[in-house]
Amino acid sequence: MRQLKLGIPKGSLESSTIALFGQAGWTISSHSRNYFPTINDPEMSCALVRSQEMAPYVANGALDAGLTGLDWIMETEADVVEIAELSYSKSSDQPARWVLIVRGDSSINSLDDLAGKRIATELVGFTRRTLAERGVAATVEFSWGATEAKVVESLVDAAVEITETGSTIRAHGLRIVCDLLHTTTRLIANRAALDDPWKKAKIEQIALLTRAALAARHKVALKMNVLAAQLEQVVRLLPSLHAPTVSHLYDRDWLALETVVDSDRVRDLLPRLIAAGAQGILEYDLKKMV
Repeated sequence: MRQLKLGIPKGSLESSTIALFGQAGWTISSHSRNYFPTINDPEMSCALVRSQEMAPYVANGALDAGLTGLDWIMETEADVVEIAELSYSKSSDQPARWVLIVRGDSSINSLDDLAGKRIATELVGFTRRTLAERGVAATVEFSWGATEAKVVESLVDAAVEITETGSTIRAHGLRIVCDLLHTTTRLIANRAALDDPWKKAKIEQIALLTRAALAARHKVALKMNVLAAQLEQVVRLLPSLHAPTVSHLYDRDWLALETVVDSDRVRDLLPRLIAAGAQGILEYDLKKMV
């Protein structure tokens, strides 16, 4: 049987990627010290690969497709095809930020102030190119970890580090000077794999279902009953993709309504629906939304 070779990002994105695929319909089971998780799809095989290395492995054909951040695609400049943007990260569905950080008392207030300075980062190539585009001559060195600590201890003048909220950076007494890159997870594919109709269809299936799972994460479905005479005032309160679904109950004086709303609107919406005449309101989570 033919199989699509899929790269799952090892490390910070691993758990959230497995959870996303679970919501999309694929159960991926990773095992301690095993770099080849099992998946409940005989047409796919998985390999755990560091996000930093994913794009080159996809580009050279070791993998047909994989998931990694835009940051590492740009860093490695690998020749891959971006199939879909999937906005999820380690702890949220928001983009992560690569930021320039300095000590709170530093005189550095812009990229131009980095001239002649030392910067530590994992994102060496991207940082060097960004500074070169601005004509800023600085020393950019690879950081093997504890990047923020190097700034705190004045081992370097600044760092380019990734963050989602900036809270850890501020907790260490550091200051964010500016954002250099906002990054989200991308589904990428090998160019030759896309020339194979079977592999292309499988990759497109992954894109469709993972995007559908992400689209459903911040939505809920609402079902309710309402008297026909009160229908219009209830419908006016209900947002939907097109219009609420309305059907008659056995008692023809009553109607059933169903719609999809943003989950963060429900707490304000429910009291208004009840006041307008809605009864028997049910709320339930969605798995996918296409």
